Amino acid sequence: MHLIYFDESKYHEHQSPYFFLGGIIIPESSVSQFESSLTQIQYNYFRTNSLNKDTELHGTHIFDGKGNFKKDRKSLDRRISLFKDLVDCMVSNSIIFRGVRINVPSHRKKYKYPEPEYHLGLMLFLERCCDYLDQKDDLGVVHGDYEHDEVARSVLDFSQFKTQSGSKYRGRSFGRLVDTIYATHSHYSRFLQAADVALYLCQRYECGVQRQTNHDTLLGQEWTKLKTKCNYLLQDWP
Repeated sequence: MHLIYFDESKYHEHQSPYFFLGGIIIPESSVSQFESSLTQIQYNYFRTNSLNKDTELHGTHIFDGKGNFKKDRKSLDRRISLFKDLVDCMVSNSIIFRGVRINVPSHRKKYKYPEPEYHLGLMLFLERCCDYLDQKDDLGVVHGDYEHDEVARSVLDFSQFKTQSGSKYRGRSFGRLVDTIYATHSHYSRFLQAADVALYLCQRYECGVQRQTNHDTLLGQEWTKLKTKCNYLLQDWP
């Protein structure tokens, strides 16, 4: 059994042409150690193991010094070190990354009635997860963030995908995925938070924008490490 956790990065017309959806696949053999390592990283930073909104790891908040990281707003070095610990944790636990990058203007131009980006991105992400599970001849359970507006629809979409054998563009069976999409608030799940951090790095460094500050260079090296040392795939659309 593999555990699958996904997140999204919304499309902002004036910042980037891309919508990203992706996340991590955790082999059953890595679950216990991965959770233990994430718990230790959280404790090292917050001095508590409690799972709540005050200890939640959000990639954008970590880098920008917002939310739970306001107190370290002037200590970007410490926050970059936290990213490094999280990436090293994913690499050492053989975490798999799958993502989808949709060029929104191109998608909307190509199709007369284009599917909404979240709907399409989720379909393609699940298809790529199933490709991986086919390779491993195993099953997977999918988890998403309950706080997202699309969660109710994603569960409905998932049931339709299973019936329709995937996306209408290049469909495939979703038989490797068990039951439904399970949703919980991200501050209650370290694995969802890890998926958020991985996708944050992906959208930051795979959006076609050149970032040349010293800290971006250091963080970009961590993203390169994750890409090269983990099982990584980013699908482009269209």
